[in-house]
Amino acid sequence: MNFNGFDFGGLFDIELAIDSLPFVLQGLPMTLLISIAGMGIGLVLGLFLALARGSKNILLRWPSRVYISFMRGTPMLVFLFILYFGLPVVGIEFTAMAAAIIGFGLNSSAYIAEIDRSSLNSVDKGQWESARALNLPYWTTLRKIILPQATRIAIPPLTNVFMDVVKATSLAAVITVPELFQKTQIVAGREFDAMTMYVLVALIYWPVCILIGYLQESLERHYSKFI
Repeated sequence: MNFNGFDFGGLFDIELAIDSLPFVLQGLPMTLLISIAGMGIGLVLGLFLALARGSKNILLRWPSRVYISFMRGTPMLVFLFILYFGLPVVGIEFTAMAAAIIGFGLNSSAYIAEIDRSSLNSVDKGQWESARALNLPYWTTLRKIILPQATRIAIPPLTNVFMDVVKATSLAAVITVPELFQKTQIVAGREFDAMTMYVLVALIYWPVCILIGYLQESLERHYSKFI
């Protein structure tokens, strides 16, 4: 397509995109591994942070509040640099992959904690009172009665966090993790065609996030029985 002498077709080289696709896709397993492992850490840690955040014990409540505030108030890229380039100064070293997984896990846990806290608070207080009347232990009540209902409420925002983690894994390229975006940068630098490669990687992230959306719908159907 040509408009006033400008060739829009030159913005995207289909041949280069097709030829580069296998190489770029080599980074997809790394992207998915960081995303899934990081989200897994975030889900577990986030739940305990949410419980601590809502605790009456000040020794649990305030440290969790400070942690959540710090993680939400600092850029993910800065935190990755602290883990990978900063900690070796004090003798703590991580591989680039480990630093990325830990970084995304710790960072996402802060957002997940707030989602979990609001979801748990959304469950009718009468559920807790009924469980206490039946002398059910706290953890049994939480696991079998409260969490299933809170999970249904939390699924949409948690899915958004997962999508954000998937897209943010591109930041791991700056600490040399060979994920999707790092592979894309290699080809872009070698072929001097950044536009084609960046459009290509965008078109790869998109269907990944679409699949996560389908997973959300499936989970919502599953947990709808707890309505």
